[in-house]
Amino acid sequence: MTARLRIVHTTGFSYTAPVSSSYNEARLTPRSDIRQNVVASHIETSPSVRQYRYTDYWGTTVTAFDVHTAHDRLEVTGTTVVETEAQTPAVETVDWAGLTDAAIVDGLDEMLGATAYTPFAPELTVFAGRITEGLSPAESVDAVIAAVHAEISYRPGSTGVYSTALDAWERRAGVCQDYAHITLAMVRSLGIPARYVSGYLLPKGDAAVGETVVGESHAWIETWTGEWRGVDPTNATGIGRHHVTVGIGRDYADVTPVKGIVTGGGSSGLDVSVRITLLA
Repeated sequence: MTARLRIVHTTGFSYTAPVSSSYNEARLTPRSDIRQNVVASHIETSPSVRQYRYTDYWGTTVTAFDVHTAHDRLEVTGTTVVETEAQTPAVETVDWAGLTDAAIVDGLDEMLGATAYTPFAPELTVFAGRITEGLSPAESVDAVIAAVHAEISYRPGSTGVYSTALDAWERRAGVCQDYAHITLAMVRSLGIPARYVSGYLLPKGDAAVGETVVGESHAWIETWTGEWRGVDPTNATGIGRHHVTVGIGRDYADVTPVKGIVTGGGSSGLDVSVRITLLA
């Protein structure tokens, strides 16, 4: 069953004094892949400027733009209509010996190592090893997801955008970014390739056609146990037709929705809104 969604994601940056110039990248355009198809997508900025697009190393569409007129507020709005389907059941699986094959280790090495956000801290690796003893790789992923979901409380404000997996684990609280980072660190420490996914989630499962709801920028992971499979650790579910993928990378740093540098001014606030309409 296919869903058609319209997503309007607006990010506003306010400054205490006029900024003379800024250089920015926006990763707000969903991917077209086997599970979803982008029907239409565009990004608007205020002030209005010339844009150019490219695909980054990880396959994410990036809209880049510079602003060279004085401004005390920058607003970036991405609007997309996308058709999505639920993820199909896994077909291929691999055992632990298969994961040590040189072709896998070399080909997926970037999704096997620790990062600043996903350190191989003993508090994480020992826990992961203990709960997955005797399990297959695919079963281990399920065990980690279930355990993290049981251990962590969803608590906005308990962590920040720069919090690591270990920070959130020690607090036993966080948001979707933290759930993703914790599970990535644990799964990778077992030798299972895993990657961070940014996107959106329509949070109201029974939304009526034509209804616009407050949506969410969301994060989940994909693991490789014979093929890439997505799983949402925040909700302990698979990836359904209400999940919309935007970017894939090693962690949040590779898929930050909007980032840039400014000359002059000073930050006084950031506001973000996501509105999702179920069109069909």
